[in-house]
Amino acid sequence: MEQDIAELDNRMTEPGFWDDGTKAQGVINEANSLKEKYNQFKELSQTKEDLEILLEMVKEEPDEELEKELEENYQEFQKDLDKYELDMLLSAPYDKNNAIIELHPGAGGTESQDWGSMLLRMYMRWAEKKGFKVETLDYQDGEEAGIKSVTLLIKGHNAYGYLKAEKGVHRLVRISPFDSAGRRHTSFVSIDVMPEIEDAETVAINNDDLKVDTYRASGAGGQHINKTDSAVRITHIPTGIVVASQAQRSQLKNRDQAMGMLKAKLYQLELEEKEKELAEIRGEQKEIGWGSQIRSYVFHPYSMIKDHRTNYETGNVQGVMDGDLDPFIDAYLKSTMLLNE
Repeated sequence: MEQDIAELDNRMTEPGFWDDGTKAQGVINEANSLKEKYNQFKELSQTKEDLEILLEMVKEEPDEELEKELEENYQEFQKDLDKYELDMLLSAPYDKNNAIIELHPGAGGTESQDWGSMLLRMYMRWAEKKGFKVETLDYQDGEEAGIKSVTLLIKGHNAYGYLKAEKGVHRLVRISPFDSAGRRHTSFVSIDVMPEIEDAETVAINNDDLKVDTYRASGAGGQHINKTDSAVRITHIPTGIVVASQAQRSQLKNRDQAMGMLKAKLYQLELEEKEKELAEIRGEQKEIGWGSQIRSYVFHPYSMIKDHRTNYETGNVQGVMDGDLDPFIDAYLKSTMLLNE
């Protein structure tokens, strides 16, 4: 880390560093992120030394108050160490990037669309707790309640690295508030997660492969953002991928945003192909792709949320729906680390 920081600092002093402002800012962000990681490591090392000294003191002269202090400090240290270890797992090419997350309710009409709005709230609460910023890129209201589809841009360091754990189908079992007979219903929402890719050279797109449509933007609750056809929908003809953006008032800005989303989707497609190849090499029989069910949320006849990939589960349903997702994300990242090893 010391070598990498020194190299980045040297690059910032080179003539012409600011000729390309976007690249320059990227170097600065990388340096700041690395310095933060380095400082955290030094702090953890110092805390470890302090704990060892405190332990020796307790061994030499047992003291109830000192033992209590040691135990409390150790527990805090362990939490910080676990968090640091998790951050170190996020080392894939785009883990540190912002995340684009799409929510698509499955068949089931109002039931699934309401479940989609519940998951939307869950992810927004999670992002808020992380100190991340959230932008709504595209929002389609449900017919009676909930959402038809939503696309969010979640901005923050390692946002994609964390949220890639959420990619897949999320299943809900509950007594339906829309069923007058009070019957139990099962609903599904698929979550797609992609990194925001800022480097235009990363993914090449032929303009002849694109079909571009414009339409009038509308926001949550059906309110019009503006009265012009500023929203943009782009279809990538070879793959059939469709992206849309209506967050900006300018059609040009929405087109740029949609192109960024398309690049992210094409990158994700390439990544999934590589994952399939790796799975075949490992001899895995499981399905890899956005369509696989990853987690069940059971509200009735009992309360439990279980991740089917890691077997991590909790009975604290309300906490999870309020954005306490980190234990699920931690378990997933640690399981993928073991798989890669």
